Amino acid sequence: MPRTRQELEQLEREILAPYAQFSAGSRGRKYPEPPPEWRTQYQRDRDRVIHSRAFRRLEYKTQVFLNGTGDHLRTRLTHTMEVAAIARNISRALKLNEDLAETIALAHDLGHAPFGHRGEDVLNRLMKGHGGFEHNRHSLRIVEEIEQKYPRFPGLNLSWEVREGLIKHRTSDDHPDKRAGFDARSSSLEAQVANLADEITYYSHDLDDGLDSGLLSEKQLNREIRIWRQAARKVQKEYGALADECRHYVIIRCIIDMQVKDVVQTTEARILGAGVKSADDVRLQSRALVQYSPARRAWNSELRRYLYKNLYYNPEVRVPNQRAVLMLEALFHYYLKHPEQLGEQARKRARKLGRHRAICDYLAGMNDRYVMQEHARLFGLNS
Repeated sequence: MPRTRQELEQLEREILAPYAQFSAGSRGRKYPEPPPEWRTQYQRDRDRVIHSRAFRRLEYKTQVFLNGTGDHLRTRLTHTMEVAAIARNISRALKLNEDLAETIALAHDLGHAPFGHRGEDVLNRLMKGHGGFEHNRHSLRIVEEIEQKYPRFPGLNLSWEVREGLIKHRTSDDHPDKRAGFDARSSSLEAQVANLADEITYYSHDLDDGLDSGLLSEKQLNREIRIWRQAARKVQKEYGALADECRHYVIIRCIIDMQVKDVVQTTEARILGAGVKSADDVRLQSRALVQYSPARRAWNSELRRYLYKNLYYNPEVRVPNQRAVLMLEALFHYYLKHPEQLGEQARKRARKLGRHRAICDYLAGMNDRYVMQEHARLFGLNS
């Protein structure tokens, strides 16, 4: 006999910590639906995210380097999959709901604009006076209204807990957001795990891409970055001399392992110290319980400053992205004057939401490659 949802829910009660978010305790969906037969509510949510158009488009959206720059450089999709894997690992160690943490991780970047944070910045500037643009809030709008796959409701109709994780993704200590009832001080531990897994992933793997591209120097990292130096010494002691590519991979894997171990140990102590007994107790906390240790946080801040100086603001990264976002800006102004060039759904949304918001949504939904194709179609290949 197939394993039923009820059996899966019972399994959660047997193996998860009392402060985990149990799928049977979900606050439900905006539009009521019959429960799944062989999946939990959060497993259903995960599948809906993976099958969404917005998720597929992440394959051709920039992470750091302009999409198509190199075969091995990360895209927004590969980054998302790596975040989900780390979120599952941390959740499993802490006896939290892996399915919920994974789903939030898989959905956390659905709202990213083309060309990474540069694209987000230009859309936010163009939308000044019209509500602005912020990719985390846009992720929530995608799953609540923009995706159109189901006949009985807009969006993906995800559970309350997944949507809570998206609206509170921006920082570990977001201010309360009363929109749609997300007014608790903190989110679930699973949402906090997904949030920190994102940080672990993009700093560690941006190091990998920076080294692969030649923009970062292992010699400089050994000299300036303590977290790299610690991992490099450990790898040298365990494996001896390694070829460059293998050595970089093992050092970065070691950095991730140390980060995960630190988060698990620090968070376990904070949970015990807070005395929380349920997921709702967690939401009453004034600060996130999923944290780095103070020493690890200081080392991460050092790495963050290094990456901004040597990678994110490097002309080899900035200049191509700046050129690309000029295309985004040109398309925005063109569509304002020629709304008939928008897609059919965008034209319908313009009548409901206004032209600026509909155009912003339309452009945010594009991947890098499609922006370039549209720009070439409207302005000519040599523009």
